[in-house]
Amino acid sequence: MADRPTTLKAVPGNVNAAAGGFEKETLDALDSVYRFALQLTKDPCDCQDLVQDTFLRAYRSRHQYRLGTNCAAWLFTICHNLWIQKRQRERRITTWEEADLDEIAATRRFQTGAVDLSLRRVLELPEFDEVLRRALAVLPEIYRTPVVIIDVEDQTYESAAAILDVPIGTVRSRLFRGRRLLQRELIAYAEDAGLTSGRRRAYARPAS
Repeated sequence: MADRPTTLKAVPGNVNAAAGGFEKETLDALDSVYRFALQLTKDPCDCQDLVQDTFLRAYRSRHQYRLGTNCAAWLFTICHNLWIQKRQRERRITTWEEADLDEIAATRRFQTGAVDLSLRRVLELPEFDEVLRRALAVLPEIYRTPVVIIDVEDQTYESAAAILDVPIGTVRSRLFRGRRLLQRELIAYAEDAGLTSGRRRAYARPAS
């Protein structure tokens, strides 16, 4: 994964005033927030701006945070909201029509032994973090974000629903589809890298 910023511009106020409290919990989550912001922006410069804005907004809203709770999820919510606001200012957001779970399930192809082997080989690659980053980058944002929140940052469905401000059922639907798309990308990478066993492909890479 890309490196996070080594420094963060100072936020207003006395950072030492609540040592071991708010500042410690938020800064402990910096790496996770940076990874999340990078997946949203897909640009290191925009990512650093978004992280900075997130921590500034968090500092101003610190009275709303309860110490000892899920600080990363709280920061993800702020980060995601700021990103949506930025996109809304820049251009009109295209509304994605939610894929129905039954329709997704009807088109799902079950894994074969060859697919399992290909995925295991990809997971064992030393450069897997970079492979995963590139695979995630090509997913539509509406499906990529739940995968990052739940599978990469290890948040719960409930936290993801709060961060994205959508029902849990919508999170599950988007995550289901996102995982399938990610799996296709990883299998396509395995095939391109010659990691498959030569058996018939289980998935075809989606047309760009």
